[in-house]
Amino acid sequence: MELVGGFMVMMGIIGFFLAVVWLVMPLVLFAIKGKVDRMLVLLEGVEQRLAALESRQAAAAESAGAVAATPLPAAGAAGEPVEPTD
Repeated sequence: MELVGGFMVMMGIIGFFLAVVWLVMPLVLFAIKGKVDRMLVLLEGVEQRLAALESRQAAAAESAGAVAATPLPAAGAAGEPVEPTD
């Protein structure tokens, strides 16, 4: 009989914890959903800004004709680095 009583106590404790999890889970899910929605809005804004930058860069490249690569500064005597100029 003690075995059945102990089993029922364990089941009651497990049931209590499951009920708490069951009641708290919707709050957690709604909090995560709000954060994900906010991040989606921010990501869309960043994507639009990047698209605008890319289109501006493409327009500048077309107006310049061709993009010329800038040469790297040459090393000084005996391989010493050259200070960059403004």
